Amino acid sequence: MSPPPICPVKWLISSTFAVKMNCMNLDANIKKLERRYLPANFVLTDWGALEPYFAELTRREIKSVDDLQSWLSNLSELESVISEDACWRQIKMTCNTEDPALEAAFNYFCLEIQPHIQPYADQLNRKLMDSPFIAQLDQQQYFTYLRSVKKSIALFREANVPLQAEMSVLQQQYGVIAGKMTVEVNGQEYTLQQAAAFLESNDRSLRESVYRKIQERRYQDREELDGLYTRLIGMRQQIASNAGYENFRDYKFVELGRFDYSKEDCFQFHEAVRLHVLPLVNRIYERKKEKLKLDVLRPWDLEAEPAGIPPLRPFQGGKELYEKSVQCLDKVHPYFGDCLRKMNALGHFDLESRKGKAPGGYNCPLAESGAPFIFMNAAGQMGDVTTMLHEGGHAIHSFLTHDLALQAFKEYPMEMAEVASMAMELISMPHWDVFFDNAEELKRAKEHQLERVITLFPWIAIIDKFQHWVYEYPQHTTEERTAKWNEILHDFSSPAIDFSGLEAYRAISWQRQLHLFEVPFYYIEYGIAQLGAIGMWMQYQQDSSSAVQKYIKGLSLGGTQTLPALYAAAGLKFDLSPSHIKTLMEFVAEEMDRL
Repeated sequence: MSPPPICPVKWLISSTFAVKMNCMNLDANIKKLERRYLPANFVLTDWGALEPYFAELTRREIKSVDDLQSWLSNLSELESVISEDACWRQIKMTCNTEDPALEAAFNYFCLEIQPHIQPYADQLNRKLMDSPFIAQLDQQQYFTYLRSVKKSIALFREANVPLQAEMSVLQQQYGVIAGKMTVEVNGQEYTLQQAAAFLESNDRSLRESVYRKIQERRYQDREELDGLYTRLIGMRQQIASNAGYENFRDYKFVELGRFDYSKEDCFQFHEAVRLHVLPLVNRIYERKKEKLKLDVLRPWDLEAEPAGIPPLRPFQGGKELYEKSVQCLDKVHPYFGDCLRKMNALGHFDLESRKGKAPGGYNCPLAESGAPFIFMNAAGQMGDVTTMLHEGGHAIHSFLTHDLALQAFKEYPMEMAEVASMAMELISMPHWDVFFDNAEELKRAKEHQLERVITLFPWIAIIDKFQHWVYEYPQHTTEERTAKWNEILHDFSSPAIDFSGLEAYRAISWQRQLHLFEVPFYYIEYGIAQLGAIGMWMQYQQDSSSAVQKYIKGLSLGGTQTLPALYAAAGLKFDLSPSHIKTLMEFVAEEMDRL
């Protein structure tokens, strides 16, 4: 799964305007925003070059609602320029973690520019809320905007500025550490992502050997990653305490703008997964054991096929992955394929895994240019196809919101952002024939996807539940953390898989989840959005054209509506109840049986 862009500009204030879009006249020929406030040739070099614009916005008199609109437009332009600069620094660093100059450029932004921005951002937020002209704005239209600004004001503490800067740098050390991990297979060096392709081999002894090598390589860095996580927990707890919160979980829920659901809803989701998803997971793994004719199913067997059936190889190389993905998205809607073509023309892809590249994948919106950047670690596997389509969904979301009036309108909730990506994985399935010209392979690919939809839910619940505990008890020891992780892992693990003898590896398996290090508490969004994606797929099965139009409509609203309203615009129900989850799981199970 992909994280959101970890571009460190988190101070943006937001607003809302009504969105009108004719879905029949979509144009992916996205244009870079025209500058009206900053010089066209302005390049962000240091704080000295940037401060005059913040100072002017702080001093400017606002004498009418028109002045307010103009002020917001100028601020939006400034936000866009800074956001894109920060994102490019991160993109370049994750593409090559071994280049010290790229790491230094990213760190410079975090330590020497961003800390100066945050106090000004707070002043601008307060200036806005103090303006009498906000009363003349449409309060329904501006509801999410004002709510977000009030939240930012409530959270800001001067004492947290240097802590947040230091933390932005420290979090990126996870990618640096993980980017150096390689293993040797048959005399050749592979990244862990590349080596994972051997887990699809028909040779069970090879699968086991590679599995153990991957786990052992992770195990070598366990203490370094444990230490890094402990430091981050301490810093995050201090930030929360400075803001008047008992723990970082409660602080982060507010910072993430989780206005429409609570920690209790998360606990309800965990229980629903245990009750209504785990039985399906067990069924999937029991079928796998029967299919492979095994007495005992081991973790290195999960991606394998029976002897004589070769692993799915839907593409060779990043170029072919891109080309086939465009063909696939063309069939869903021509505009979707055009979005990827535009990105390719701009050189906004880095798709293949290699040594020195950070792990994972993401779509990074580029606020001023408009066309985003997709980063991933493709190694020729079926999972790479779904990752590409997933990030393609995110990219389409970026395109659809680019023309919104203010940068802040594009700050959509992550629970909706992941609907964009996860729904694309599912609604594109009827067109996966571009990757597979063999009917049996196409069927296997669809089975793989639906199994992945189901089996991912327990891991989402595990990671989320673990984070709740970690930050409710921030003074815990590493031994206590390991014990709690093992307990949660056991509660959501399938008894169909035999992990005996692998306990040491299992105890540190949380360390492979970069979200814990880089974007804390950002993970249950995948579970919530997967429910929305299944709902969108149900609509697509009934009326594909109508479903695509609703998908476009929901995404085009950006962050201008509440989360339940965004879901409703897409024809979806925002519901984390066990009964709703049970209904969706039954639908997926029926579709799997149909295959």
